[in-house]
Amino acid sequence: MSRPVPTLGNPKNTIEILNKYKFVFQKRFGQNFLIDEHVLGKIIRSAEITEDDFVIEIGPGIGTLTQYLAASAREVAAIEIDDALIPILEDTLSGYDNVTVIHEDVLKVDLTRLAEEKNGGKPVKIVANLPYYITTPIIMGLFENHVPVDSITIMVQKEVADRMKTGPGSKDYGALSLAVQYYARPELVANVPPNCFMPRPRVGSAVIRLTRHEKPPVRVQDEKLMFQIIRASFNQRRKTLVNGLCNAPELRIPKERTAAILEEMGLGAGVRGETMELSQFAELSNRLKKADASV
Repeated sequence: MSRPVPTLGNPKNTIEILNKYKFVFQKRFGQNFLIDEHVLGKIIRSAEITEDDFVIEIGPGIGTLTQYLAASAREVAAIEIDDALIPILEDTLSGYDNVTVIHEDVLKVDLTRLAEEKNGGKPVKIVANLPYYITTPIIMGLFENHVPVDSITIMVQKEVADRMKTGPGSKDYGALSLAVQYYARPELVANVPPNCFMPRPRVGSAVIRLTRHEKPPVRVQDEKLMFQIIRASFNQRRKTLVNGLCNAPELRIPKERTAAILEEMGLGAGVRGETMELSQFAELSNRLKKADASV
């Protein structure tokens, strides 16, 4: 079945629709609309959208990327929080019969249930242009709630994309890096300069694709415990891991116990979380779990 050719992505058409509805950009929603057809095409290609796919789009804005998704996918569910954008989306998406707009905060939407209803529980593809303030909660929510995801292709602040794919020793390395790499394989698709957006953001952006692992790369007995350890180790980056785990209210692991296990692992009691790999956090978590069970 043929569908309309996307008309947004062209700056002239974007300005026309914004003027038509006298739209006012909301800083609290971090709104920057993509106006580069080349980048839009690259997102669709890197997300590998096919006519068999059910796609969840987070934050469709005025429907620019949504039009491209709808032209390629079987069905699209676009989740938008801003009241002012709903009538605009009804207009810009009126030619597409395979799009459902969900007027809600994505953090309150049961995405697992949505995947079950629309895709028979099979893994879905997620595409989004995410503002800085909500990137981490959304990504972590998708993974930790075990939403059936095949891949997540997102536009984020360049610094956040760097954080997702970096390894130990980098200043960008942290809890987000480890969480993303535990659940998925991150791949930088494109750097996107500020002039590709309206209004122009102050910083550069990047498209990154996260392909979900069939199985995590490390074996962990207690995922929740491992991520508590990871968060505690980066909450106080300058402190040793031993002190970080002792000071974390949800853990309160005695220094002696952590120090002894780190020595057994050949890391030493003075190690900091920023130097440790995912496999080492997994081993530490498993050993602490075993030690706790024997106490």
